[in-house]
Amino acid sequence: MRVVLADDSILLREGVARLLADNGFEVVAQSGTADDLLRHVAMHKPDAAIVDIRMPPTHTDEGLRAAQQIRERFPDVGVLVLSQYVEPTYALELLSESAEGVGYLLKDRVSDVEEFAGAVRRVVEGESALDPAVVQMLVGRRRKHDPLAELTPREREVLELMAGGRSNQAIAETLFVTLRAVEKHVTSIFNKLRLPASAEDHRRVLAVLAFLRS
Repeated sequence: MRVVLADDSILLREGVARLLADNGFEVVAQSGTADDLLRHVAMHKPDAAIVDIRMPPTHTDEGLRAAQQIRERFPDVGVLVLSQYVEPTYALELLSESAEGVGYLLKDRVSDVEEFAGAVRRVVEGESALDPAVVQMLVGRRRKHDPLAELTPREREVLELMAGGRSNQAIAETLFVTLRAVEKHVTSIFNKLRLPASAEDHRRVLAVLAFLRS
């Protein structure tokens, strides 16, 4: 898998590049600015772009804007945005059109090499990869009419893991329950949220995320 990496911190950028290389990825270009990132994506057509959400010159949302442009201009390129803090507004903005092939992770997750590499692979494969902290904030945010109120505590746990891109088997392993129990919870979630079930895991996640954005 070919990756373009953008972060204005050269130390962090080099560290992430080394982690990626050690896990079978090819880092074809590195960028320190959003404009340079867009140029490299156009030039190399990578499988994924990993982008710091705050880039020069203002260090506000240049990375987010670049990620959105990549999604619009190069829909086959997976995008994984890295953030220092939980910023649910930015996450929702990134997911405004579709959650397919997009991820949003806290930089602290990079130290968990297996989790980080898995997130990159998921966005390349067209799935979503959301940081658990972001998912919890999206699920837990207040709504005037909260359709999540019907869910049991266990169903909310399953929903959070689903929105993070986990398969039924992975959810079962995380919660230490049987696969059959997870399948029942998933069916109940879809029924309560009036969402159509799908045999494809990432399509199911897209449906959940579409609901969370509502």
